[in-house]
Order: sequence, then structure tokens, then C-alpha cells
Amino acid sequence: MKEQHKAQPQVLIVGAGPAGLALAIELGHRGIPCMLIERNDRVGYAPRAKTTNVRTREHMRRWGIAETLRAASPLGLDYPSNIVFCTRLSGPRLTSIENAMYCAPGKNPLYSEHAQWIPQYSVEEVMRAHVQVLPSVDLRFNCELELFEQGVSGVVALVKDLATDSSFEVSCQYLVGADGARSTVRAAIGARMVGTYGLSRNYNVVFRAPGLDKAHRHGPAIMYWQINGEVPSLIGPMDRGDKWFFMPTQLSEGQKLTAEEAPALIRKATGFADQEIEVLSTDEWVASRLIADKYSDRRVFLIGDACHLHPPFGGYGMNMGVADGVDLGWKIAAALQGWGGQALIDSYERERRPVHDFVMDEAVANHAVLGNQLWQEGLEDSTEAGEQMRRAVGARIGVAKMREFNTLGVVLGYRYDDSPVIVPDGTEAPANDFLNYVPSARPGALAPHAWLHDGSSLYDHFGQGFTLLVTCDAEHAALQRAQDEAEAAQVPLKVLQPNERVLKQLYGARYTLIRPDQHVAWRADEWPASGETLLKQVTGQG
Repeated sequence: MKEQHKAQPQVLIVGAGPAGLALAIELGHRGIPCMLIERNDRVGYAPRAKTTNVRTREHMRRWGIAETLRAASPLGLDYPSNIVFCTRLSGPRLTSIENAMYCAPGKNPLYSEHAQWIPQYSVEEVMRAHVQVLPSVDLRFNCELELFEQGVSGVVALVKDLATDSSFEVSCQYLVGADGARSTVRAAIGARMVGTYGLSRNYNVVFRAPGLDKAHRHGPAIMYWQINGEVPSLIGPMDRGDKWFFMPTQLSEGQKLTAEEAPALIRKATGFADQEIEVLSTDEWVASRLIADKYSDRRVFLIGDACHLHPPFGGYGMNMGVADGVDLGWKIAAALQGWGGQALIDSYERERRPVHDFVMDEAVANHAVLGNQLWQEGLEDSTEAGEQMRRAVGARIGVAKMREFNTLGVVLGYRYDDSPVIVPDGTEAPANDFLNYVPSARPGALAPHAWLHDGSSLYDHFGQGFTLLVTCDAEHAALQRAQDEAEAAQVPLKVLQPNERVLKQLYGARYTLIRPDQHVAWRADEWPASGETLLKQVTGQG
């Protein structure tokens, strides 16, 4: 390979969207030298994701940027995260869902951070600013991956600097493709996307509409579903400056929506024929359910949209990509720092694939009930029959769309049941439930959250490595042995004894071993006779 110069980070990340940024932050917080390259400048791109869910914001709390993201909310934190279903913005209301996605500020016992309705480009700005203050992360825009070769102990990649039209060589130990739906890295490792392509064709239009928020009578909301026979669609405020999004759903094959045509369609959909509209962008997208047949090849990995694609209904996509970056990030760091084995690295796909399948099924189920399916002839009639129909459709929506907007069971309830680095405790796995989240300290589950009596979150006290949570009296000798065995294995371990009675009830055991990503690795009433064996298993060294 010819090169202008050489760079030698330990990890090369291709793609600086939310998944790549999350991975870079996880590595950067652990002092792992990494390079993050992005072929674009990531500025001014129309967002598809607008929901940063409670789990992603909990990661941001752990990274120290949750407050920064909160302050970046363009509509304000107290803006209600309601979903209104109406025939048109100018027409009658059918029903509404309050506090969708759990965006309401305030302390909830089930989680440490509420969700947030915020454009993806604003989320990226906050994450990118944080990445740029991490000394071990080298972020480079206008750079694209040309090719790479794998060896026994590393990867050599050729990267093109688009600004200078020159190339440079990068020698690293791991390469991660966070490069989206058309992933170059995925193609290079021979992974294929399998599933169903083309569930529907849709457009995302971003536009400016002065006074539109006051023109209708439905009150503030983050999204309005317009259910009519002409232009079934979603519309809602997106940012300051009267900036809105508009999404006509399930367009017919071959139907296009240009910037010139969009204003007339928006006026027809809303019923406001004289509304001033300035189109800022139009973006066609196809809803599919696709997942990669493999997530890695030796030292090369895929995260985010590079390995899974699904309809956006439920707001899972960006958040799943962030969680991918978290899971892979701490595991790569552990391997590079000498306390994580190959089985820990291999557990990335074993853990994340079942979660992806579970969440993708939910997204597809949500996609199956859009305004196109909810519309009935006569729904807009100004008659008693029309009013009765609107009440009936409103009741149907309340049942059908709960699955999309009240989803804490999906967001917090996923588990790593079949992971080789999780130690089962013999308890029965609860059934998957999209709606109800019941905290469980069963190994593989997310560690149950609690607010402590000093006002802090239990999560605030977990260590950056493993945490041994002690929920009731424990022998000093046992705790000392656990610390000695962790030190001998070079596994970072923090012993945490909060002395809060609620934790014994929540965790159901004296000892719970919690991973860096806040999932439970093991629990029991006694520290095992061979703690070294336990630590080797949960770190993939066994």
C-alpha cells in the first residue's frame, strides 16, 4: 500500500454517526487510542431519528454529557411529548397519547434519565463535541476507507483524505464499520444483509412553516398523525425557527416527492391551503427488515445500521446503534488492556443479535399499523356517523399504537440470556413484554435502577470496570478475597455497599456482579470458593 504517512491507533472506526461516536466515547473514556473517520462533515443532514430513549440517555449520564444534551433540546424540556392523532392538522382530533417515549422530566424509579425528543443532528453535535475533548480519540472528517488487509495481530487500512486527494495508511488492532446502510466494511468482510427489503417507500421532508404551530387547534405535541384518504402522513415540530418534518407514508412504487412538489402535498395533508412553506430538504427512504448474516470477521466488526436495518416506528434505530457501540467498546478496551479474553470479544454478536431481532420485530409490528391502515371512508364526514367512526378509530388507535409509544419493556427489558460471559443462576427467564418493564437482577438483565436516599442514582456509583454490589451484611474476608482475586486477574473491580434496604429486595441476593455496561453478570448469596474462575468466565478468559 502506498501512503503519505502512517497512523497507528489501536482501533479504527469507520463512520462518525451515533454508533461510531458511542464506540469512540467508550474507548476514549478508557484511554484507548482510536481514530474515527467520516467521509462527510456531518453538518446539515436531515435527521431520521428524533427520539433519544431512556437507555441511551443513561449511557450519556455515565459519559457525563446528559446535562449537555438536555440543554440542547430545541423545543425545551417542558415541551410535552404528546402524540396527536387527527384527520389533518386542520381537522378533528381522533385521540392522543401523553408522555410518549417517557420524555417527561422528573425522577422515575425505573430509570436514571428520561428520554428526549431531539433531532439526531443535535445529538451528534453533543457527542462529537465530547469526542473532541478525549485525548485518545482522533476524529477526522472528509476521510473515507479505501481498503484494508487483516493479519494475525492486526489490520492495515488505506484511508483517503478527500480534502487533499491523498491517502494514508492506518495500522490498528481492530477495525469497526459504523458506516451505515451501504457499509463498505460490511461488503469487504463478505457479510450479507438478509431479510425483507422494501416494506414501504416513504419520504422525510424538512421544511420551515412560520406560524404553523399556532394555526391548528390540537395544542403542542412532538408528532401529529394525519389520518386521511389523500395524504396519510406524520408531521411535527423539529427545531427552532419554525422548522418541521413531514413524512408521507407508504407511497406507491415510482412516486417521487421533489422539493418543488412537497409544499402542495403538505398543504393538502394539513388542510391549510395558504400556509407558507419553505422546503429545506427531501429524503427518500425505504422501510426494510434486514440483518447481517455475520457481524464480524476476525478483527473487523460491524455496528449500527451496518448490520441491522428496520422501520423507524418506535424510535429504536439510533438507540440500538449507540448500544452496539457501548457493548463492543468496553469489550475491545478490556481485550486491549489485558483483562478481556477472546470469548468476551466473541460475545458481542451472541449478545446483540437476539436483541436486534427482538427490537426489529417490534418495529415491523409498529410499521404494520400506519395512517394508511387506520383510515376509513367517511372518517372526515361532518355527520353523526362520521363522529361515531372517529370515536371508534380513536379507540382502536389507543390499543394499536401503545406498542409504539409506551415501550419501556423493549427499551430496558432486553437481556443477554445466551451469552458465554454471563453466569446463569437457574432462575426462569421472564416473558418478553413490549409494554411492562419489571426490573430483574437475573444474570443478563439490566441492573435494576434505584434512587438512593442522598438523591443520587445507584448507577452513579458503579465503577468503570466491574462493580460488586453488596446489598446486605457481608464478611470482610469474603470482600477482601474478591478484591484480591480481581487484582490478581487484573480485572478492574469496585466494591459498592450502599446500605439501602430497597436494594436487597431489588437484587434478591447478597452479591451481584455488574458489568461496565450496567448488565448483571452474576449474582449469589456467597462469593464463590474460586472467584478467579468466575472472573475469568465473565471476562472471557475462561
